[in-house]
This record gives sequence, structure tokens and C-alpha cells, in this order.
Amino acid sequence: MERLTVPADQDGARLDVVLAEVCGSRARAQRAITEGNVLVDGTPANPAQKRLAVHAGQTVEVDLGTLVQPVGEVRHDAPDVDVLYEDEHLFVVDKPAGLVVHPGAGHDGPTLVDAVASRITAALPPGGDAERPGIVHRLDRDTSGLLLVARTDEAHRRLQAAIRDREITREYLALVDGRPESRTGTIDAPIGRDRHVRTRQSVDTDAPRRAVTHFELEEALPRTSLLRVTLETGRTHQIRVHLKAIGVPVAGDPEYGRNAGTPGGHPLGLERQFLHARRLTLDHPITGERLEVESPLPPDLVEALHRAREGS
Repeated sequence: MERLTVPADQDGARLDVVLAEVCGSRARAQRAITEGNVLVDGTPANPAQKRLAVHAGQTVEVDLGTLVQPVGEVRHDAPDVDVLYEDEHLFVVDKPAGLVVHPGAGHDGPTLVDAVASRITAALPPGGDAERPGIVHRLDRDTSGLLLVARTDEAHRRLQAAIRDREITREYLALVDGRPESRTGTIDAPIGRDRHVRTRQSVDTDAPRRAVTHFELEEALPRTSLLRVTLETGRTHQIRVHLKAIGVPVAGDPEYGRNAGTPGGHPLGLERQFLHARRLTLDHPITGERLEVESPLPPDLVEALHRAREGS
């Protein structure tokens, strides 16, 4: 049973909001309330009152054990993925391009979750969602590189909090068409679903959410630029949308790129966006040890970069 005291800055907040961090998500908090596993000042919370207001100083208790769900069967058609760091609390995988992180609408093929299912047993929690066990953050299907996966509920909650508090550095390499106006910069532009093309994200949106991306020029090339990019927030397609917004779209991007929809594709022969999650830097959520994990560029991006240096 987890216990917390409602802090002063959450006086009057909804019960499910107060419990969200402890439970891993608001949805899991609501489920705990609905199942009668939450006490407020020692009295069971009414399952119908997920939006019950709580007040500073009240004691809230929640039984997290009931939130643990089995991962399900391991798919034998799931691809092998490299694990670059692993301990009993978490691991870091090197996701290949073309692999979806977790199941979703319109996708019934193997996912990264399937590929790592053998490392997450039924005795471990699913990180807030039975279909996304342990997943702390995500990468687009055709973005390669490093992804954090938690193996315990406590590690998952702490890692998600660390991302929210910007205590985890996620560094990417992006080859872009053209040259940014400055060698370093910050793109602070809210993004959301595009007003006109509903399958895209955009800075032209009716539902903006704060998004901040930092970049630094790593290498100036004849027609392209290699950028080192770090995320302050983690919106869908954030890097791709932000770089397009400042006039330097990610090379090879089929959705937001300069050659999107053009017969013959990108001049560098790219078959996907040149975006790779190269480095993760964080304090271990349990031990406090400083962790830094790096992933080399995969062969297809190495070849494209070689062509870019030659001025192709």
C-alpha cells in the first residue's frame, strides 16, 4: 500500500490527479479508485467519485498490487533487438527503424514490446498500460536508436517523473536539408494536430501543446547539415515538425521532408527520415548512478551521411 499526504499546492485537486504520479498515469489512478483500492483519511474512496476534490494534509493510500497485469504471450515473429544496458530495474534497447514501439490502431504486426516481452514477466507491472509494458517514452516507427524500458513499477514511475522534470537528456542526430540560420538554437513552438491534414502534427493547430527543441550544428555539409538535437518536451513527431517549421526539414522524411511524396525519393537514397536517438543520459532511478548509453548510427544512415559529405 502506497501512502501520500496531499501537498499544499494540490489543495482542491482531483483525487485521480493527485494519484496519477504514484499510479503511473491518471487512467491507472481512476482504475484503482473504481476497484475500491483507494483510501482517503482511512475511508474507502467512493468508486463513483474519481473527480473527488482532496485537500492539503489529507492522507491518501492506494493498493498498487491490483494494477499489475500480465504482459501476455511472447510473439515468436518479433525481431531481435540489441540491449545496450540492463539491470534488474530497467534496460535500454537500440530500436531499429521500421519497428513500431507498441500496438496501435491499424497495426497488428510485431512491435518492440513483443521483442522485449521475455524481459518483462507477468509478475512485473505494465507501466500503466497492458499493451505498453514498461515503456517510458517512445520513438516514431522509422526513427532508430535508444529507448528506455522499466522493469519495475517504482522504476517506471521515477523514470516518467524524471522525463517530466527534464532530468533525462535525450540526444538525437538529425541530417537536415539546408542550413539553419544559426549554429545553435531553441525552437519553442507549441504543436498539435494540423488544422488541414489530420494525420500530421503541426505548429498550425487548434490544439497546441507546449513543445521545446534545442539544436546545435554538428557538421556543415554541401547541401545538408548534421544537427545534434535534444528534447525538452516529448510531443508526437516533435523534432520533425520543429525542424520543418524553421525551414530545415529532416532529410528523407516521408511526411514532413522537402522531398515528401516526390517520385524517386531523397537524393541521398534515404528510405526513411535521417533521425537517430544517439545518446541517453540520466541518473539511475533507484541507485542514483549516472548512466550514459550511446548508440552508433545504423548502416543506412552511415551510407547516407557519406554521400552527404561527398555533396550528393
